[in-house]
Amino acid sequence: MIALVTGANRGIGREVARQLAVAGHTVFLTARSAEAAAEAARAAGPDAHPLRLDVTSEADITAVARDLTALDVLVNNAAITYDTWQRAIDADLDVVREAAETNLYGPWRLTQALLPLLRASRHPRVVNVSSEVASLASMGGGTPAYTSTKAALNALTRMLAAELGPDRVLVNAVCPGWVATDMGGPGGRPVAEGAASVVWAATLPDNGPTGGFFRDGQPLPW
Repeated sequence: MIALVTGANRGIGREVARQLAVAGHTVFLTARSAEAAAEAARAAGPDAHPLRLDVTSEADITAVARDLTALDVLVNNAAITYDTWQRAIDADLDVVREAAETNLYGPWRLTQALLPLLRASRHPRVVNVSSEVASLASMGGGTPAYTSTKAALNALTRMLAAELGPDRVLVNAVCPGWVATDMGGPGGRPVAEGAASVVWAATLPDNGPTGGFFRDGQPLPW
């Protein structure tokens, strides 16, 4: 099985890549910096390979789609801007637009570009790393750029799952929980636990769920 993980040079993405490699996947770790990707790949083991990829760059995405020859699992993990300093009523919309380029349009572009490879796979999976803050059922105020773009990513998950059902591609959104990372800050659960939630969705059996929103293998309300 071949997997590609975006934003894999640190935090959840790095640990997801490591866990997939330990499970026997050939893993392509991507980062905006070639050096950061290479360092993470060395740490993940001999079946991990670095790729430079900025998900906001059409040229980078085109190059990755050209260079890969097969793909079974796509983990859209790269994300930015947990904007705790903002509120929706007076948010800087330029910050929201910038967040959307990475958190929504990046996964959207990359999934579109890699669809030929995923459709050719015998066990294709797409995992969109989301957050419970994007759940409409419990949504409040704050972090408007991050929350709105992750809510949109959840909507994209539902649409892709419906449209790719005939192609046997399982598409799910996963909340790894509050994890102690650079973005999440101290006090959260261990990174390995959050990453395991993502790996669960990346390694679902062929009769597994699609179009769902999960944490630790359990459904979350939309």
